[in-house]
Amino acid sequence: MAEVLSSYIPIVIFIAICLIIGLALMVAPFALAFKAPDAEKLSAYECGFNAFDDARMKFDIRFYLVAILFIIFDLEVAFLFPWAVSFGTIGWFGFWSMMVFLGVLTIGFIYEWKKGALEWE
Repeated sequence: MAEVLSSYIPIVIFIAICLIIGLALMVAPFALAFKAPDAEKLSAYECGFNAFDDARMKFDIRFYLVAILFIIFDLEVAFLFPWAVSFGTIGWFGFWSMMVFLGVLTIGFIYEWKKGALEWE
């Protein structure tokens, strides 16, 4: 039984270290932060100007378009990491399938660039 319990010691040490670091990161801002708030810092918006309209106002469609494009290209690039890790074992089929994937990604990016979706005029 002692042998089984001793196998859990690294996990207990890991959890203890995580708790110590987590508590230290939660307490440190209260102990070390600069405490001199001014009127601007205490205002509802720290960006420098007050709210000027209803929260349900319409936004320009370009905000949504850029957000969607960012999510699409960001997630597609995230597929490169597992591919790079397993690159040695997937062989030529995996290599060429990723090249096709990157080609489609590049064509989509060029299409969006030509359509002007990335410009803010």
